[in-house]
Amino acid sequence: MRELSQSAFSLLGIRLTSAQIEALSIYEQQLLEWNERVNLTAIRDPEKIRIKHFLDSLTCLLAMRNTPMERVIDVGSGAGFPGIPLKIACPNMQLTLVESVGKKADFCRHIVQKLCLSGVEIVQERAETLGQMAAHREGYNWAVARAVAELPVLAEYLPPLVCLGGAMLAMKGESAPVETQAAEKAVRLLGGRVDRLVPVTLPGVADERFLVVVSKVAATPNQYPRRAGLPAKKPLKN
Repeated sequence: MRELSQSAFSLLGIRLTSAQIEALSIYEQQLLEWNERVNLTAIRDPEKIRIKHFLDSLTCLLAMRNTPMERVIDVGSGAGFPGIPLKIACPNMQLTLVESVGKKADFCRHIVQKLCLSGVEIVQERAETLGQMAAHREGYNWAVARAVAELPVLAEYLPPLVCLGGAMLAMKGESAPVETQAAEKAVRLLGGRVDRLVPVTLPGVADERFLVVVSKVAATPNQYPRRAGLPAKKPLKN
């Protein structure tokens, strides 16, 4: 955890407190224990969990800091990434985790309770359904997703949840530039504008990583997102 703390400071300028480090330690322990009986993540080595899950999640702050972060929604959160590490680092954030798979949603509920995190809602639902619900539609400053879908699909999942002036953030690998180009039509239709691609370098990880940031500049038309399953089956490609 000392190396994680040092990397968070050198890469992100974040000084994690002892309480935050302890929370991440408990998170790691619980993730490893649950993984023995429930397949939550393919990464099972503690050092890789700290870099490829915890630190990777915190890199979202390269794009999000110095912007309004009162309400953040993490779509396809899985075992809580990137949402829960972000909540640990930014405790004033109101966080919604969206996960349609029951066992993963159960783990998120468990770890939120275990860490006594307040201001966290866990919704077991499809993103397409959530985007049409009044309680969530255009209600968030940021909508984030990691390892969920290609960008033309994410561009239909996330912008309907973002308020005007907010943004979506997609955590992507080396395919980010190509996916961003392919998503131009979907981004435009859903009320977005590609803002920037932020390169990310993790210690000891050779793979290219990017944060794709799309600003919400217009209201999302009422017909989007389409019904569950359709965005992935028939993406709004150029």
